[in-house]
Amino acid sequence: MSYDLVIRDGTIVTASDVTKADLGIRDGRIVTIADHISGGQSVIDASGLLVMPGGIDAHCHLDQPQAPGLASKGATMADGFRSGSISAAFGGTTTIVPFCVQHRGESLTAAAADYHSRADGQSVIDYAFHLIVSDPSPAVLGQELPALIRRGHTSIKVYMTYDAMVLSDRQILDVFETARREKAVMLIHAENHEIIGWLAERLEQDGRTKPLGHAHSRPMPVEREATHRAMTLAEIAGVPLVIVHVSGGDPLDEIRRARARGHVVIAETCPQ
Repeated sequence: MSYDLVIRDGTIVTASDVTKADLGIRDGRIVTIADHISGGQSVIDASGLLVMPGGIDAHCHLDQPQAPGLASKGATMADGFRSGSISAAFGGTTTIVPFCVQHRGESLTAAAADYHSRADGQSVIDYAFHLIVSDPSPAVLGQELPALIRRGHTSIKVYMTYDAMVLSDRQILDVFETARREKAVMLIHAENHEIIGWLAERLEQDGRTKPLGHAHSRPMPVEREATHRAMTLAEIAGVPLVIVHVSGGDPLDEIRRARARGHVVIAETCPQ
């Protein structure tokens, strides 16, 4: 058998085993794992190295402009798809899933097209997009979102806070309902918007405006309550839910209780 590439004498790490072996690749796919593979148009000596599947970063933000009306209007993420994907590749990540943001008043379809144009010809690794819905209008829920899901955008994110992104519980239910009907997965940023605003006002009144004040405006009950509410909404709508960047034991306890009741809830953490 001929191979385009042979990776020789590495320690191969799979989901179930760690073993020293050679690995044969043809047409971009692994076709053979054996003690010794001869030949190969190209050969990589992986002696003393681990040979692992590429990582998938399912939560990153690249070339993302800020929402109109924010203090940071006009700002964009420091990393574009070129620099971000090269950095990912150097770290062993071969697939990224950044977010495609619909800002209020914008078409979700147009937002998706814009992000595809930003990534086209720039990314050196595989990529997909989560859709962020900030304006669930009848046109978005009835036409645009179902069409995009059927085209392969099968994960959708909504926010429970941030002035430019926050949705009401009823709006969240509307998006959840569409996701359930179209068999998509929901992601949610779970923090109580009203509590954050109430605390932030009092911190500002006290002159506590240094970066540490950001943490003080978001004590753990803010995330705990929103996590519980998000899962309750998902339970009512009957949709799988991913709670993004879970940051403490309290919300994790809520997630464990929901999972024990049989609900499909995934807790994501952000190691950074």
